[in-house]
Amino acid sequence: MKQLLGTFCQGWNRARNRHGHVFQGRYKSIPVNGADADVDYFKALCDYIHLNPARAGLAEGAKGTLVAYPWSSLRSHHKGNGPDWLIDERLLRAFQLAADGRGRRAYVAWLESRATNAGGKISDEATDAIRRGWYLGQETFKDKLLKLLESPVLKRRNGTHRTPGPRREHGEKEALQMLREGANSLGLPSNVKELSCLNKSDERKIRLAIFLRTHTAVSNQWIADKLAMGHPGSVSRIVSASRTDKALAKSIKELEKLLIREH
Repeated sequence: MKQLLGTFCQGWNRARNRHGHVFQGRYKSIPVNGADADVDYFKALCDYIHLNPARAGLAEGAKGTLVAYPWSSLRSHHKGNGPDWLIDERLLRAFQLAADGRGRRAYVAWLESRATNAGGKISDEATDAIRRGWYLGQETFKDKLLKLLESPVLKRRNGTHRTPGPRREHGEKEALQMLREGANSLGLPSNVKELSCLNKSDERKIRLAIFLRTHTAVSNQWIADKLAMGHPGSVSRIVSASRTDKALAKSIKELEKLLIREH
């Protein structure tokens, strides 16, 4: 995805004689429990995806029906002629519909009705869970994911090592702890007010920002706020421009030794 988005961005900018980002932030990618015993989350995600065109004003009314929208899997679900990886049976089973043409038509009709009458709106609770969470499922599903993350140290292709696990991969709480420890080791102040008195491109801030982008799931906005580095786009540009600095890379490896521990 990084290569696809990066290549598209370069071509887009070149064709329009412009610079900077084309896409805002990383695309959302979260594990979802599709088990029958925990099906409500899977259903909420299906609703969210298939009703997206209606909420964005790209389908329904004068724009045409949801099923006619070309960039959705709903058309394939309706006809039952999608690729092998598009499993109709799971979706239909989740909504307790027959695994045949009747079930597919009923599912599409139900979505079209929601798109027309409610503008594709889904519940606030489901929206918050999808947008803010790092997984979709009950607590038992979360525990299963965390257990999977607690694996031995993995070796990258370039020979370096990384420690997977919930502390490194997920959660602002863990990222905040890393930030505090990193700031302390680099001689940075611990509060945003004092950090704001320093240059936005202070090398210590850059080192810590690169570390957090590499080893946590927090956003550029989160890093910009916590390190007083201005606009999140500035964080992205500073981090990207600094990755080719060999001396900086070496100092970040030293920071990794201090902050990344085996679990």
